[in-house]
Amino acid sequence: MKSIYIETTIPSYATARPSADLIKAARQNLTLLFWENERQNYNLYVSDYVFDECVKGDKKAAQRRLNFIADIPMLHPTARTESLAAIYQELLHIPESAKTDAYHLAICVESEIDYLMSWNYSHMSVDAFVKLSAYNNARGVRTPFLITPEYFYKMEE
Repeated sequence: MKSIYIETTIPSYATARPSADLIKAARQNLTLLFWENERQNYNLYVSDYVFDECVKGDKKAAQRRLNFIADIPMLHPTARTESLAAIYQELLHIPESAKTDAYHLAICVESEIDYLMSWNYSHMSVDAFVKLSAYNNARGVRTPFLITPEYFYKMEE
């Protein structure tokens, strides 16, 4: 069975109040559709990084996010995760304010996760993914596919 790392934006979209913004509302719906119809077909994982991000902000919203991920196995970082994240942060020019994105990538690579699911790819353009893949391939490690819940649905025209 394939594995999916659930990055923090997934529980955030799934548990947020319905948005009036059309794009956010579509993302919320696609996230919930994945959760209801597809998640059982994959081994899902989160990490300490996801947990740490989920507890931030409004206490009620944080509790909804934590409840959402409660039954998902937790991946814990190692010293290798830390050093790999530092390399990815530099390689992909991820600013200090968003360095957790590099940690999400690093823990996926270290844990040999098939997919990293997120709605946040501001630092993962096609060029960045190509760079990341080339770096990992040269070292004999696999790069997770970067996906959104939309990946599982073909939108009708």
